[in-house]
Amino acid sequence: MAGFQYWKDDGFWIGFLDEWSDYVTQGTSLEDLKEHLKDLFKDLSLGKIPEARRHAELELA
Repeated sequence: MAGFQYWKDDGFWIGFLDEWSDYVTQGTSLEDLKEHLKDLFKDLSLGKIPEARRHAELELA
């Protein structure tokens, strides 16, 4: 399971994965967006996008 952010803008659903917030995708519906996010997750987690920037949490004392 991966967290994601999404919103609707000018008729499209826009979103990104929490861990890779630099990589934004879109869909014509929320379900279409989720499919695009799944494809993006696969490409990013398999290293198919070189030098992908990741987001992580840092625990501070």
